[in-house]
Amino acid sequence: MPGPLLELAHRCGVATEYIGWGEKHYEVAPDTLRKVLGALGVAADTDEEIAVALVDRELDPWRRRLPPVVVGVAGTETRIPVHVPHGEPLRVTVVTENGDEADATQLNVWVDPREVDGALVGEATFALPADLPTGWHVIRAEIPGRPELDAECDLAVTPARLDTVERLSGQRWGLATQLYSIRSRRSWGVGDLQDLADIATVAGAHHGADFVQVNPLHAAQPRPPVESSPYLPTTRRFVNPLYIRVEDIPEVAHLPTADYRSLRKSAHRFDRANVKTDRIRRNRSYREKLSVLEKIFGVPLSPTRQVALDDYLTREGDGLVEFATWCALAERLEPEDAQWQDLLAHPDQLGAARVELADRISFHCWLQWICDQQLEAAQRAALDAGMDIGIMHDLAVGVQRTGADVWTLGDALATGATVGAPPDGFNQQGQDWSQPPWHPWHLAERGYRPYRDMLRTVLRHAGGLRIDHILGLFRLWWIPEGESAAAGTYVRYDHEALIGILVLEAERAGAVVVGEDLGVFEPIVQEYLTSRGVLGTSILWFEQTPDGPVPPDDYRRLCLTSVNTHDLPPTAGYLAGEHIRVRSELGLLTRSEEEERLADAEERDAVVALATQRGLVPDDPSSEDIVDALHALVAETPSALIGVALVDAVGEYRIQNQPGTDSSQYPNWQIPLADDHGAAVLVEDLADNERFARLVAALNR
Repeated sequence: MPGPLLELAHRCGVATEYIGWGEKHYEVAPDTLRKVLGALGVAADTDEEIAVALVDRELDPWRRRLPPVVVGVAGTETRIPVHVPHGEPLRVTVVTENGDEADATQLNVWVDPREVDGALVGEATFALPADLPTGWHVIRAEIPGRPELDAECDLAVTPARLDTVERLSGQRWGLATQLYSIRSRRSWGVGDLQDLADIATVAGAHHGADFVQVNPLHAAQPRPPVESSPYLPTTRRFVNPLYIRVEDIPEVAHLPTADYRSLRKSAHRFDRANVKTDRIRRNRSYREKLSVLEKIFGVPLSPTRQVALDDYLTREGDGLVEFATWCALAERLEPEDAQWQDLLAHPDQLGAARVELADRISFHCWLQWICDQQLEAAQRAALDAGMDIGIMHDLAVGVQRTGADVWTLGDALATGATVGAPPDGFNQQGQDWSQPPWHPWHLAERGYRPYRDMLRTVLRHAGGLRIDHILGLFRLWWIPEGESAAAGTYVRYDHEALIGILVLEAERAGAVVVGEDLGVFEPIVQEYLTSRGVLGTSILWFEQTPDGPVPPDDYRRLCLTSVNTHDLPPTAGYLAGEHIRVRSELGLLTRSEEEERLADAEERDAVVALATQRGLVPDDPSSEDIVDALHALVAETPSALIGVALVDAVGEYRIQNQPGTDSSQYPNWQIPLADDHGAAVLVEDLADNERFARLVAALNR
C-alpha cells in the first residue's frame, strides 16, 4: 500500500489496520481508505491529491488563531496553541458563562515560526487558569491595536469525574422495557408516557426498583408510515409524539362536545388492540392520535399554560423551530425530493415556506412541548414512587439518512458513509445501521453545540442515560456508501472532548450515565470510562474467559449488569436456543446450525453450572427456576446497577430485535409484551404479577 496514503489516513484518524473478531489482525484495503477519506472531505484518489492533503493537514492548525473549541478538565492545567503574525504581542483571556474574566498565562515554550500561505506565523502557548468552574465559557485572543485579528472560541470545562453513582449507597436494580411494547387498558395500541409513569410507580412502589430503563424515545417521521426501530430516528434531540397520552393534555377538558366524543371513540377503537400479541401497529395508532391532537391544538391556552409554552420555546430555541420546520415540510415532501436541498440553498425560499407553513410549524413545536411535560410527569412519578434514579433514557447511535438531523445540522454529519459494526460473533456478516456519522472535524468547528444541545434535551427529565454503542465516542466503523459492512474501517474521534461534554451535561442534570461498551473495543475504553465516572455494561451471557464464565466477584463495580439484552431473546428463549433458530432460518450463520448450537450450549450450560455451584439452582429445576437463578447470580456481582428485563419478569419468549435484518425478514421492534402462555401483559397486571414478584425475590436473595 502506498506510504503517503497510509500517512494521510493516520493523520486523519482513519484506521489502516485493526484487531477484529477472534483477535484477528486485519489490514484495510486502499480503496476503503480513499472512500472513507473522501467522506471526510479529503480528496485522495491520486498521488497529487494525497500530497496536497498532507500539506493541508499540517498547516490547518497554523491557519487558525485559536483551536475551533477547547475541552478541558476542572482542576487541571489546559494548554492551548495560539497562532499570530510572527512577533505580534498577544493577550488571551477567558470569559466564564457567569461573565467573570480571567487572564491566561503565556508559557515559555518556543516553537519555530513557519511560513503559512505566504506569511510568517508564530505559535504562542498559553495555560488556562486551573481554577475555572465547570461550564461553557469563551476564550478570547486579542492583538493590541489590531481588532481585525481578534478571535474567540468556546471552552468547555468538564468535571474530572461524574459522581452521580457515587452518591447512591449499595446496589440498585431497575427494570428495562421497550415502552411501545407494553400497553395498558388506556393505551392506544402502543405504550405511552403515562404508561411509563405507571410502570415506574409499580416497579418502585411495589417491587423496590430504583430506575426504569426505556428504549430511545426519539422522534420518527411526522406522519405515518413511521420507522419501527427506535434506534433509527429522524432526530435524537426531540421526542416521538406517538408516546403522548392524549387524554392527559389539560386542553382536552375544553374541547367542543363533538370533538370530545370523537376522542373517546378513537380511544375505544384500541381496546381490542391493547390485548393483541401478534404485532404493534404504530401507524394506525399514530394516525388516530394525530387527528385528535390537531383538534386539541386548536383549543386556546390559559395564560399560565401559554407562559409555560413560551418558556419552553425560548429554552429550545432555533433547534426546535428547525426541527418543526422539517416536520412541516416532511408532511408534504418525499424523503428524496430535490426541494429539500433547494430550500437550504435558497434562504428566501425557505423563509417563504416558513411563512406558509407557520401553523404546522407551531403545531409540531406544541407537540414537543406536550411530550416534554409528560416526560417531566413520568420522572416525577418515578421519584415519588421511591426511586433514586427514575427514568433512564436511551441515546441511539445515530439517525436516518433522510431525517431531520441530516437536514438541519448540515455538515456536522458526514455524507458518503454510514456507520455500523465489523463482523463479530454477534453478527458474522457485520452490520450496516444506515446512519450517517458525526463528522469529527466539522462537529468540533461548531463547538460541539449540536452534540451538547442534544444531550441537554434528552437529559432534561432523566435520572439516567444509557449511551448505545458508547464505543462510537472513541471510534466508529465507517462503511463507504455502496459497500458491504465488512468493507469498512474505523474513524477516530476526540473521546476526551465527547466524554467530557457528556459528563458535564450529566453532572448538571444530576443523571447517571451508562455506556453500552459491548463488542470489539480497545483496552483504553473501559479504563477511561471508569476514570470519568461512566458505567459500563455487562451481559451475563457475554462475560466469558477461555477458562469459562467470569465469576460474579470479578465483575466491574462501576457497571450496569443484566442477564440479557434486547438484541437477544428473553432469558427463557435464550436457554432454548431461540436466537440460533432465528438466525439459522434467516441465513445469518457462517457455520451450520448444529455447530452453532453446540458451541452456544457449551457456553450457556457453563453459566448455568456456575449458578448451580453457588447454590442458586434447585434440584430438577424448571426453566423459570433457572431464569430466577441467573438473576440471583448477577445480583451477587459488585456492580452498582442491576438490570432486569421486563420480558424476563413476565415470561416472554420472543426476541424483540434480530440485528442485521429488516422488517421483511423479522418483525423487529414490533413484538407486544406477552407472558409464557402468549397472553398480553398490561401495565395494570404488573403489581400483582406472581412471576414478577418471584423474580424480584430471587434478585433480593
